[in-house]
Amino acid sequence: MNRPRVVLADDHPQTRGLLHGLLETEFEVVGTVADGEALLEAAKLLLPDVVVTDIGMPKRDGISAAAQLLRHNPATRVVFVSVHNERCVVKSALAAGGLGYVLKLAAGEDLIPAVRAALQGQSHISKSLREMSESVDAKETELPDGCLRAVRALS
Repeated sequence: MNRPRVVLADDHPQTRGLLHGLLETEFEVVGTVADGEALLEAAKLLLPDVVVTDIGMPKRDGISAAAQLLRHNPATRVVFVSVHNERCVVKSALAAGGLGYVLKLAAGEDLIPAVRAALQGQSHISKSLREMSESVDAKETELPDGCLRAVRALS
């Protein structure tokens, strides 16, 4: 039985290693990268089922990288893993097409369920963010300018 293929993007080597260790228990991690541009290249070459990406990374933030990736390959599922718990950032990630949003502090509990849910086309958001996310419309594409500037500042 083939395991689902995952590409992981995080700019911190230690965090990338920890997330890789969590993911490899159930999934085939076919690539790990440290920035948004490398994520786009890896996704194009490796054709993962799921991309797990940080948001604040060099060269290109994870949200804009995910949006571009999904324009070219809408079948790819995206799960964001981040330290950012601000409503604006979560809203931007979901509006970009993310199916999951996991806080790094909750990755041990939430990352595997988020990837499983994404593979089935379902959403999964860290428990501490769920109440906030109920007021976030994932289909909303219009974001306030201040929100967009805040997200761009993360990279």
